[in-house]
Amino acid sequence: MAQAAAVAKPPAPPRRRRASATPRRLPYLLIAPAALLMLGFIAYPVLSVFYYSLQDYNPTKPWRNGFAGFDNFVHAFTEDPLFWDTLVFSAKWVVVEVGLQLLFGLALALIVNQTFVGRALGRALVFSPWAVSGVLTSAIWVLLYNSQTGITRYLADMGIGSYGTSWLSDPSTVFPAAIVADLWRGVPFFAILILADLQSVSKDLYEAAEVDGASRIKQFWHITLPHLKDAIVLSTLLRAVWEFNNVDLLYTLTGGGPAGETTTLPLYIANTSVDAHNFGYASALTTVAFVILLFCSIVYLRLSKFGGETK
Repeated sequence: MAQAAAVAKPPAPPRRRRASATPRRLPYLLIAPAALLMLGFIAYPVLSVFYYSLQDYNPTKPWRNGFAGFDNFVHAFTEDPLFWDTLVFSAKWVVVEVGLQLLFGLALALIVNQTFVGRALGRALVFSPWAVSGVLTSAIWVLLYNSQTGITRYLADMGIGSYGTSWLSDPSTVFPAAIVADLWRGVPFFAILILADLQSVSKDLYEAAEVDGASRIKQFWHITLPHLKDAIVLSTLLRAVWEFNNVDLLYTLTGGGPAGETTTLPLYIANTSVDAHNFGYASALTTVAFVILLFCSIVYLRLSKFGGETK
């Protein structure tokens, strides 16, 4: 017993220091300034729009300012025919533009994905319009559509059409003319995203399909399209939102004319707020546009099963 007692007990293991909470909080502390700035620049304007949508707010007529409740919304849905006209044209503009941009962008992506001489130069030319700003794009197409120095002048020299005609001032041609101008800028967006996804498709799949005797059309339908599904869904959704909110190109090209033929809802909102100074009613229209975009985006993602497994 004495001998056992004489044996020294092993030293107790050192106590682990309690991990400091500071290193775990450090990443959040570092991103806090940027997060607060983003919250301020995004949340405050959004909340301000919701607030002013319930107000009668016109700086030029301060005696009429005050709480309006839902009067602005009631006026939009029941008393303002321009609201419905611009909403219908916005839907038409988005469907036609996004559909054509997707088709041409997919075709261009498939072409520049092939191996050919000068492929790098071809890709640069295809993608270059996307680097041009919207206002500069509008200025280019205004010059191209100019009745004195543009396309119509050269067509008239060849005996096609007459001199002095302007496609942007004719109600029968203004919509196709605006569509072509925006296609030039929007097609590269789809081509870039689709090409990036195309390059991740394994060539072994196509080789196995060729061995099984699958034609090019079947390979495209059963291999290429299923692989591109998420890229197509995401790109069409993003582009649809951007086209719905398109103001710069139509404002510069047509100003919403002739006779309001090319006035989208965002352009109507801009005219209501900037020109008429009716910020309360413009905020209500903006809130309606936000709800419409949010609802359509959710429905579209649900129906397309974005992110789900492709059968």
